[in-house]
Amino acid sequence: MSATDSDANKNGNDSGMAAKDPAKRRRALLIVALVFILAAATWLLLWVFVFSTREKTDNAYVNGNQVAISAQVPGIVVAILADDTQRVEAGQVLVKLDSTDADVRLQQTSSALAQAVRQVRQQTESANSADAQVARARVDLKKAEADLARSAPLIAAQAEAPQNVQHLRDAVDQARASLDAAVAQAAASRAAIEGTQIANNPAVEQARANFRSAWIAAQRNNIYAPVTGYVAQRSVQVGNSVQPGQQLMSVVPLHDLWVDANFKENQLRHIRVGQPAKVEADVYGGSVEFHGKVVGLGAGTGSVFSLLPAQNATGNWIKVVQRVPVRIALDNKDLDDHPLRVGLSTEVTVDITNDKGAMNAAQGNGQPIAQTTVYDQMASKADEEAEKIIKANLSPRDAN
Repeated sequence: MSATDSDANKNGNDSGMAAKDPAKRRRALLIVALVFILAAATWLLLWVFVFSTREKTDNAYVNGNQVAISAQVPGIVVAILADDTQRVEAGQVLVKLDSTDADVRLQQTSSALAQAVRQVRQQTESANSADAQVARARVDLKKAEADLARSAPLIAAQAEAPQNVQHLRDAVDQARASLDAAVAQAAASRAAIEGTQIANNPAVEQARANFRSAWIAAQRNNIYAPVTGYVAQRSVQVGNSVQPGQQLMSVVPLHDLWVDANFKENQLRHIRVGQPAKVEADVYGGSVEFHGKVVGLGAGTGSVFSLLPAQNATGNWIKVVQRVPVRIALDNKDLDDHPLRVGLSTEVTVDITNDKGAMNAAQGNGQPIAQTTVYDQMASKADEEAEKIIKANLSPRDAN
């Protein structure tokens, strides 16, 4: 083959390749364009149907009530009946204090209450005796007046000696004075008991109040759990001298927990009270989903309530996106199936599809958000013990 033929063949091949390259390039560009269009469409659909219908944050933590257990009376710790991580029931004794002084005071007030009942009984009997004296004085006056009346015809006929007439008149005056004295004495005797029964006499009520106070103080040497929960932060030791208000431990109820989700301020635009929320806790991972709802938004950002609030009006200023805590109430059934602990990290997703609700929570209904009846029971038992002492010192007639 000559050199001329070789050059001709080469030129022919280059022309064929040049003709094929634009077609391949167009196909490649078309494929790339389709990929970008598909990605954009996918993103648009995700935004419309997923991302625009929810707000999500992983700056969220489990929170709950932490009930501080403290002494109500001073004393020396003689026993500790609950330790960290243990479950305790409402009304269970957690710590015992030395009760020697309280027992002495209780015995004194018990005796004083019994003595008060007996004194009022004595006053009642004295008042009854004074009433009897009044009745006797009335009889004496009536008799003296009758004697004077019988002597009236003799006095008119001057058949009665003057001294006898004077004696009869003096007897009437003396009987009337005795009646007045008896009435005054009866009124004085009745003043302390009038209008009351023995059990509700002011003196007895005062003694009952003193006994009730001493009985409750003696019971407060036993420190009770006001709620059911788990013990945490126990710091008390046997032999410690504790004072009223000194924290000894905490009890954390793990039933009514919630999540504080700290959303950025630009995420709050569509968050409303009542919206459903999905919560995933790091301790269980994505395999467990907790159900909840938005119950309220914080009244301010975290920086406002910090120990040293930011002073943006001074010095140089750099804008920092603020966060507002949003409270998510959790379903107690989910908590029963998968217990959580206070402070655990979570990821919260709020469904904002319906954003027509209120951003601020409604006014409370006046019902307590937490309460205990442990101390009410203590007061009622004190009244029962006081009633036993009163009844034991009443006479059978008064008791009936």
